[in-house]
Amino acid sequence: MNGDPQRAARWLTGAATVMRRGALPGLRPAARREPASLGQLRRSHEPPSGLGGSEVRPVARLDEGFAVLRVARAESGDGQEAYALHGWCGELTLTCSAGPTRLVAPAVSLGNVSGDGEYPSEILRGIQLWSGNQPELARWINRIRARHGDTLRLVVWDDTGYELPWELFWVPADTERGLEGGPLGARLVLVRWTTVHDAGQDLPRERGECHGRVLSYLHKDMAGDGRVFARYAHQSHKEMTPFLAALDTPVDHTGLVYMGCHGTYGPTVPRLSLGDRTWAEFNGQPMGVLDVDRALVCLNACHSGRFVSNRAQGEYALRGFAELFLRKGAGGCIVTAGKVGDHEARKLVRRLVHEVATHPRQPVAETLRSFRARAVDDFGSLTAIPTTRNDDGQVDRVGQKRVLRLLYAFMFHYYGHPLTTLRLATQDGQSAGEGAGR
Repeated sequence: MNGDPQRAARWLTGAATVMRRGALPGLRPAARREPASLGQLRRSHEPPSGLGGSEVRPVARLDEGFAVLRVARAESGDGQEAYALHGWCGELTLTCSAGPTRLVAPAVSLGNVSGDGEYPSEILRGIQLWSGNQPELARWINRIRARHGDTLRLVVWDDTGYELPWELFWVPADTERGLEGGPLGARLVLVRWTTVHDAGQDLPRERGECHGRVLSYLHKDMAGDGRVFARYAHQSHKEMTPFLAALDTPVDHTGLVYMGCHGTYGPTVPRLSLGDRTWAEFNGQPMGVLDVDRALVCLNACHSGRFVSNRAQGEYALRGFAELFLRKGAGGCIVTAGKVGDHEARKLVRRLVHEVATHPRQPVAETLRSFRARAVDDFGSLTAIPTTRNDDGQVDRVGQKRVLRLLYAFMFHYYGHPLTTLRLATQDGQSAGEGAGR
């Protein structure tokens, strides 16, 4: 690697090329409905209030301890693509219009994370810079953290398609209030949401209690994922056609639908795929298991959490697999923000799924927060990010891999209600023990 430019490609040997996308011009919400309830959500009777050019009907208040951060497309004063923020947590609100520090930020997307392209340390430093440019947001977050402590549940409803890394948003410490700083997704329970394009759903309505067997599709390259479910009732498929047939036909109660396979991504919806099926082919499936059982879906596949503007097919809408499975009835969806084909990343997702499965009383979102917090602890001081090169001019591969492991841990995004839980049935047909894994 000696002599490579600073923006070197293939800093890890054997890495595949990551597909990238540019900004998505002119996207507007496809659905303009009053947000549905989050728990016992009380509706606002005020008229719609504009947020960066898109219509939003903000809620009057949420259940105690819940907060929503709404992120919407907008234009900056000089016409550049940007975003605006609006936050609610009781009477603690936030409004940030589009501006010079809230522009499209492709360099901080976790879709860039791989062994090919930008150095992981540069992505992480870029995320720190992006975070530091949002002081109003940071102050609001610390105000609601101070009020609610560990009971705070933040829903980030982002329809921009800009791939902003909210789980890694760098929230500053507040010593007067006793608040630690660090990545947001490790400091509090954070879930994501996206507009679901059907006739009756915006914010997640109610907590899910996903319980039952595992129904899976495992590509031969990811057959090892099945070991995670050895003690549970598990119907596994090596081919997509029988898996989809089983997904269409509710028989035994299903708690988790798991797909371990390759995924593809591109600038249009036809470029989205899981296994050997396109987004449109999945969209044509009834998926009766999800409609009946409200199972949790986990997609261990590259780019499964990325969205595409579907203007090429004539609609102002973001489409992706998270929106698709939620629309089909999933009780929640765990997806990945970029390329996770690396052996180390596969081990990470298996560990994550194991932790979710063995903590049946703990909300999935809380398990994810703990998972990320341990990754931060394993990394060490976040004030000492490795440099790209050592003093001898060679790429610091050891340091870059350390940062890569940290970024991988934050690439697993959860869409759904913050209190949704997962209880898998064991092989004898019983539910996993309440204290299992504690």
